[in-house]
Amino acid sequence: MSEPAPSSSAQMNEAQASPPQRLLSLDVYRGMVMLLLASSGLGIARATVKGEGALAKWLHFEFSHPEWSSQFHLAGFALWDMIQPAFMFIVGVSMPFSYEKRAKLGQSFGHRFRHAWTRALILILLGVFLQSMRRTETNWMFTNVLSQIGLGYGFLFLLVGKSWRTQFMVGIGVLISYWALMLIFPLGYGSIAEHFENTKSFPQQVDLWFLNLFPSSKPFTGHPYSTLNFIPAFVTMLMGLMCGQVLKNKSLPDGAKLRKLWTAAILCLAVGIAWSFLYCPVVKKLWTPSWTLYSGGDVIGALALLYWIIDVKKWKNWVFPFVVVGLNPLTMYLLGQVCKGFTVKSLKTHLPDALFTGTFGPVVEATLAVVIFWLILWWMYRKRVFIRM
Repeated sequence: MSEPAPSSSAQMNEAQASPPQRLLSLDVYRGMVMLLLASSGLGIARATVKGEGALAKWLHFEFSHPEWSSQFHLAGFALWDMIQPAFMFIVGVSMPFSYEKRAKLGQSFGHRFRHAWTRALILILLGVFLQSMRRTETNWMFTNVLSQIGLGYGFLFLLVGKSWRTQFMVGIGVLISYWALMLIFPLGYGSIAEHFENTKSFPQQVDLWFLNLFPSSKPFTGHPYSTLNFIPAFVTMLMGLMCGQVLKNKSLPDGAKLRKLWTAAILCLAVGIAWSFLYCPVVKKLWTPSWTLYSGGDVIGALALLYWIIDVKKWKNWVFPFVVVGLNPLTMYLLGQVCKGFTVKSLKTHLPDALFTGTFGPVVEATLAVVIFWLILWWMYRKRVFIRM
């Protein structure tokens, strides 16, 4: 005779008695990315914009977006170009842990489905709100990282818990299909290279139609980033989801998890580089399929390194400042986007002018602002206040 199904209250008590696994390296990774993002790279790009020495020029390059192509010296990249891929990748890594917790609390698939799509809509609109700050009307742009995450988030939810084969085939299918669209459209170009030039690409041409459907006092005339970037960027999040499922698998030993992550990182980087020679240049602003894999290899490698250092070797003495941010990432992001100008202005009002002048003035300005934001998050951490959607 079968046992009766447990009640929802029994499921909740069981889930509370055995809390879901938490990945410390993921919290640290998230905290690092948010600190860099909220501080605008600690002001290093501004401080080195006129630098003459080799170090200053290198730092300026690493903390700035390249003009167009993101591939340098075959396998090189600008650190600042990796912030958004890391942000989106981390969202994917966290999903298996988040939705496992919700399932253990007794939430039905329908409840989780509604939560995922509600969250997606909130992220899209929050991105539009941030794009509209200090404007006199709504700026209906969907290129902000939150909007890009939101546009792909609901679809990504449908792949949570699916087999590796299914996820792999979806990811490859999306990238190849998107590449084909970029090669075919718009029609009439004399060379394939023109399809990847600024203002001429397929996603940018789509935005000239799509974004002009929204009410605005001025017509949309073009932008290097495009709404349709979310399609290949969805695969960036999918790579995170796949890595998250590997790390969540308790039956795999740490060594096997690391081998899978490093293998994935190397393959993604190698295929991304190879693809860049087959009429698919590595362009971050277009989020080309080669860029998806190229950047994916780097962000997977960073996760593997942090997992080895923190979760395997247990070298944790240094992680606390990043964990504080990693547990409240949305708060740090919004503080950096909404409150940074006011905070810097207040600092300049109350502190000596000498702090903000000279070569290192921008670094001091950005560092002091992000320290204030971190103290706010530290207070929230001590009060166990975590803002999530």
